[in-house]
Amino acid sequence: MNSPLSDTHLPGDLRLAWPQPAAHWNEAAPVGNGRLGAMVFGGAHQARIQINDSTVWSGTPAGPAEALAEVLAQGAGPKRLAEVRAAIADERYRAAEALLMSFQGRYTQEYLPYADLLLTLGSGAETAAYRGRTLNLDNGVVQEDLELDGRRIRRLTWAGAPAGVLCVALAVEGGGADLRLALQSPLRTVHTAYDQDGAALGVEIPVDGAPAHEPTVTEPLRYAEGPVDGYDPYGALVLKVATDGRVTTDQDGWAVEGMTYALLTLASSTAAADHWAGREPRTRQQHQQQAAATAARALAKGAEELLREHQADLRGLLGAAALQLGPRRAGTFDVALDILGGSDELLTATVLFQLGRYLLASASRPGAGPPANLQGIWNADPHPAWSSNYTININTQMNYWGAEAAGLGSCHEPLFDLLDRLSATGAPVARELYGARGWVAHHNTDPWGWALPVGMGHGNPSWSSWMMGGVWLSQHLWDHYEFTGDTGFLRDRAWPVLRGAALFCLDWLVDDGSGGLDTVPSTSPENLFRSREGEPESLTRSTAMDMALIRALFERCLRAADLLGPDDPVTAEIRAALPRLRPPQVTAGGWLQEWAEDLPEVDPAHRHLSQMIAVHPLDLIDPDRSPALAAAALRLLDRRGPGAMGWSWAWKIALRARLRDPETARALLLEATRPLAADPDTDAPVDGSQWGGLLPNLFSTHPPFQIDGNYGLMAGLTEMVLQSHAGHVHLLPALPADWAEGAARGLRCRGGLELDFAWSAGALRSVTVRRLGGDDTAPVAVRCGDRTVRHRIAAGQELRLDAALRERPAGTVPAC
Repeated sequence: MNSPLSDTHLPGDLRLAWPQPAAHWNEAAPVGNGRLGAMVFGGAHQARIQINDSTVWSGTPAGPAEALAEVLAQGAGPKRLAEVRAAIADERYRAAEALLMSFQGRYTQEYLPYADLLLTLGSGAETAAYRGRTLNLDNGVVQEDLELDGRRIRRLTWAGAPAGVLCVALAVEGGGADLRLALQSPLRTVHTAYDQDGAALGVEIPVDGAPAHEPTVTEPLRYAEGPVDGYDPYGALVLKVATDGRVTTDQDGWAVEGMTYALLTLASSTAAADHWAGREPRTRQQHQQQAAATAARALAKGAEELLREHQADLRGLLGAAALQLGPRRAGTFDVALDILGGSDELLTATVLFQLGRYLLASASRPGAGPPANLQGIWNADPHPAWSSNYTININTQMNYWGAEAAGLGSCHEPLFDLLDRLSATGAPVARELYGARGWVAHHNTDPWGWALPVGMGHGNPSWSSWMMGGVWLSQHLWDHYEFTGDTGFLRDRAWPVLRGAALFCLDWLVDDGSGGLDTVPSTSPENLFRSREGEPESLTRSTAMDMALIRALFERCLRAADLLGPDDPVTAEIRAALPRLRPPQVTAGGWLQEWAEDLPEVDPAHRHLSQMIAVHPLDLIDPDRSPALAAAALRLLDRRGPGAMGWSWAWKIALRARLRDPETARALLLEATRPLAADPDTDAPVDGSQWGGLLPNLFSTHPPFQIDGNYGLMAGLTEMVLQSHAGHVHLLPALPADWAEGAARGLRCRGGLELDFAWSAGALRSVTVRRLGGDDTAPVAVRCGDRTVRHRIAAGQELRLDAALRERPAGTVPAC
């Protein structure tokens, strides 16, 4: 085996550094390949690698259908919905809530920790010196350097997508070293074996997992005694090892003496992965065989080839785009000193942009497994906050806000896979609960396709009884089309899901008696208004968020119909309904209105900004097309104020960028990138009274850790330097005065475009626009400041512009 002692980084790489091993999970470094995720703690004598598999969730495939049957047995259905609507019309809010709570199912399932790989170097008596850990954000390799009684040891850890395995490579200089390995799981372990080749683990996965916020559930993790409805909740992990030392094994682990190198490859096979991919179920023995074959196949390649193919894959994905704010991007930066404690905000912003891209590429890859959840694919808690599920009233969407613009469109695909499932499981929910066509999803979902409201009959309707989750998610399909111009994708993948969401909305809307259409019941997640009696209420009609989502969906369906020409009567229904939707309103106080009427909010500084969805991400309001509404949106943001938690900061930054308020966007970013001041192991109240911040490994927090903050900050930074809605490519639309220098490469725009550009002294220096797809017959409008130029760019061609947006001579290489 070739020694991995040589550095794997290139001169232009960006590396995060920690001088010490992680004492806690929130100090560990993440790696992932879309399926396997790992948190690398590091250490000299003792080291831990905590392992996740994106398919290891509690629950079973039959869960959503069984839960629907339970809710229907409680009397939920179209008849009771009519009673709810009548009670709301009469302002009998308590009666409406009581009736609507019978529509609530139990809860979505939990994303669970999978295993721990424990490594022990030496006997513990040797003198050890730890030289630190680095995480390379360009190639996804964690490197550790240490010394053991004068012997130099380097350990590299990465999760390779091509091989489908987690890899650990060790090399020793100056003599041999001893190593002991143990593989264990926090789940029910039914098989453990160690042999000369490594280790094997078989675990049973719970068939039900209740969230931590449901204390009424007495059995938070419940296992089955065998298969359930033909589904056997099982997972197999196999570790294979190649080394040159003397190997011994016992019931507690695997050991080698006198090694100078070792290569470890770890693979997983689960019943849930088979179900997700639509494969025939396997037996437990077949899962063990599959995991063993994958690990052995990778091991046979050797460390050098595994590293080569991994780097080619990840660098090819991450290297397609870059954003540098200020003069520094390359180098190794101490996280505590340079990022969390440093004074270079431009470096911090550059790091967070690339960190968000790295985390998305590590958690969400085509064909690997379900999409990134509330924690990406990294979780060590058997009862994670909010089940580490898919919270679809903003959090899951935010995970993918920046995917297309940041050159990671392929990472969007697992979300589309989830939408395919939801559109199937959500159809009987729409039909049986609401008497509606199409499909529906509410506040939460999971890989099994949960589409019901959650809450167990006591969840506040302000969050549980929100019928627009699927409508919002489906917008991502249109976004992917707009960025790529791929009409095949629009026809085959997007249109059936968009059409189903539109059918539900058409049937969900009710005549308001004066020619308009209402949604009833309607909530504005997760805020409350005050009734005439001054009581906090959640249920009303036609919140601004409902109307914006339905309007955007209908408009996009009509545009899709114009492009595809489907002979479908639903388009006629949409054309008739669209002008009957309520337009956005402004309150007497001058800010964008949240409800159909000008109602007083219970919390004027609420962390959610539901009515602002019309600004971002839906593009229905902007300063050029609707200046009065944009001004009202700014007043709403001022009223909501600064601060909150990671995801709310990210949304506020993106909104300020869309409304061209760069200085406030910068101030919010400075708030969001401070170290978390609170206890990271204590969940904050959901009311936003405790602010979040960044953990020692730069994970964003609510608190607790929620990765949507990381993904959202990456998306917000992109919005500050490049926007492409409203038919324009808009360069530097929200650039703060202090961000005078920077460059971007490979950022994507709607219309199938890719851009490189640079600026200095706060002014654009050069720009190159390439056409990767889309319609090349229409001119491209490129805007910077008050100047706009229009040029036609043929397919596969590029346009080069100078600082004044004048076309540069052919063959001139742009400065950026």
